[in-house]
Amino acid sequence: MTTQYGNRPTGQQPQGAPQRTTTGNVLSIIALVLGVISLLFLPIVFGVIGLVLAIIAKTVRHERLAVAAIVVSAVGLVGGMLLGALLA
Repeated sequence: MTTQYGNRPTGQQPQGAPQRTTTGNVLSIIALVLGVISLLFLPIVFGVIGLVLAIIAKTVRHERLAVAAIVVSAVGLVGGMLLGALLA
């Protein structure tokens, strides 16, 4: 079956159409890992970096795991500081 526009078969894109690229959850996964690490080691450094990466993943890249990364990084930041204060 062809269309009246340029005699192309239906369901096909024209030659110049941009291909849809899929962005992975790379920033979100890195933020998740940093959030978990921040529970035990340097929570102010790793927690803040994880939180910033998670926010970038949410606002700029619209990654699916970004909300979980924000939660884990925030919990790692606060929990790591509390754990450090209790053990110090």
